[in-house]
Amino acid sequence: MEGMTTIDTDTVGGRTVDAIRADFPAFAARSDGAAVPAYLDSAATSQRPRAVLDAERDYLEHHLAAVHRGASSAVGESTTLFEEARETVARFVGAGERELVWAENATDALNIVALGMSDASAGLGGAEASAFSLGAGDEIVVPESEHHANLIPWQRLAARTGARLVAVRVDQHGVWSIDAMAEAITSRTRVVAFAEVSNVTGYLAPVADVVDVAHRHGALVVLDACQSVPHRPVDFAGSGVDFAAFSGHKMLGPNGIGALYGRAELLDALPPARTGGSTITTVTFDEASFLPSPQRFEAGTQPVSQVVALAEAVRYLEALGMDAVARHEESFAARVVDGVSALPGVRVIGPQAGQRRAGLVSVVVDGVHAHDVGQVLDDAGVVVRVGHHCAQPLHRALGATASTRASSYVYTTHEEADRFVEALSGVRRFFGVESSGVESSGVGQEVPA
Repeated sequence: MEGMTTIDTDTVGGRTVDAIRADFPAFAARSDGAAVPAYLDSAATSQRPRAVLDAERDYLEHHLAAVHRGASSAVGESTTLFEEARETVARFVGAGERELVWAENATDALNIVALGMSDASAGLGGAEASAFSLGAGDEIVVPESEHHANLIPWQRLAARTGARLVAVRVDQHGVWSIDAMAEAITSRTRVVAFAEVSNVTGYLAPVADVVDVAHRHGALVVLDACQSVPHRPVDFAGSGVDFAAFSGHKMLGPNGIGALYGRAELLDALPPARTGGSTITTVTFDEASFLPSPQRFEAGTQPVSQVVALAEAVRYLEALGMDAVARHEESFAARVVDGVSALPGVRVIGPQAGQRRAGLVSVVVDGVHAHDVGQVLDDAGVVVRVGHHCAQPLHRALGATASTRASSYVYTTHEEADRFVEALSGVRRFFGVESSGVESSGVGQEVPA
């Protein structure tokens, strides 16, 4: 479109995006001849390459057995694949093997930390867990832009322990600053939880600065890395964060698998949120002793095929190079922001034109509810996310009921960015609000995302 930023041919890590898309069955030509929709909802869930689908299928067909249970060669082979996958994923995020715990997803991983702290506050876990104990007068700091998965567990922890939840306020664009964060952190702060990349604004948080301030006050840092691990280089150990969580389905991998990173000495002291088989050293009728991390948190039968497939997704991303992935997605965001900024009555949430952001863009269309915006885009063959994106406090702070989000990944083309802007340009005209004087965002009743 006219006025858009000019960007070179689509490539990621030396491969054209067209070649990358050929790896994904979702983008194959339709048998009925219909156009393949522009899939701009990867921040919610990503498509999967054939290599990942094949890796899970191969495990299920040829290597299926109960890991860490029994002494057969089949169990040994399955356990080796399971633990080698852990090594692969741990290396990808800058973690040691004992520092990566499998969870159902990132939400589950964050709850493992919050519930472990709740148990410690109730006196479970002994002396080594006392460092996680919270009580009246303690504070938990969370930006008001957080996904509900990194807000509600801390609400519940505060309610159980008498601690106080402290909000880091956002500006008119939905972005918080390190100054606002530093002002919220005090000597009473015990936990600071925030997203490395906001799932609504695309804001890239100053992780190192937050870690420095939090640790100087003796607080633990919990990082929601759902929108960073799939899209840019991360090094949890190098960053100094204490815990971090991410999900497989957002990084070309399967549903039902996520991971919790924690510094080994912290994981070994944190009471396990779920208990049962495979987590213990000794059990009597009255009490149990637990294994070190990661096994102390991995109760019951594990999602082995999903773990194996996630490791294959990591290898796919490593072959492209995460620096290249980040550059490609940031170019998408810049292109969309430039295009949207030229549209009357459309407001960009988060960093504005010329400011760095991750590869997603959320907008509010004046006079039109996001669900209606999404319907127009869907009719135009553009798949986006609409709603409050599990971030109601953020939308409330912005005076918006909901927003429309376009998000990219390794298979997203510049032409798809243009299709989004082109379809968006006709929304207000379609609903007859271009010249109606209606300029309020958040039209309609608040509804679930």
